[in-house]
Amino acid sequence: MRSNRGAFGEKEEKSSIDLTPMLDVVFIMLIFFIVTASFIKEAGIDVARPLASTLEKIPDANILIAISAADEIWMDKKVIEPRFVKAAIERLHAENPKGSIVIQADEDSTNEALTVVMEAAKQAGVKNVSISTDEV
Repeated sequence: MRSNRGAFGEKEEKSSIDLTPMLDVVFIMLIFFIVTASFIKEAGIDVARPLASTLEKIPDANILIAISAADEIWMDKKVIEPRFVKAAIERLHAENPKGSIVIQADEDSTNEALTVVMEAAKQAGVKNVSISTDEV
């Protein structure tokens, strides 16, 4: 019969790695990344923006409105009827009164759809409205 004694007559112990501290660190890092991540609201569609020679970067635009080539108005990944654009802007602007509006109009969209959105923003009391373009 074999004994559990080593070369010098000592008992050998089975070693194991305790994973609890490592899991604690992983969960703390996960919480850190979730808290520090910035969540960006998107309009809901990709548009082909027109080119412009004058370009000014605006940080932290809070309300994104997209106008597709078919003149569909998108906010929060949903198509909005033109008559409801003002109410949707008021709702989003109430959540962040210091926020600005950026309109992403497709280069094939009509000026009528752009005017509808800009008038709705004006009626909702939003002062800072910009039109998104690509740099030439």
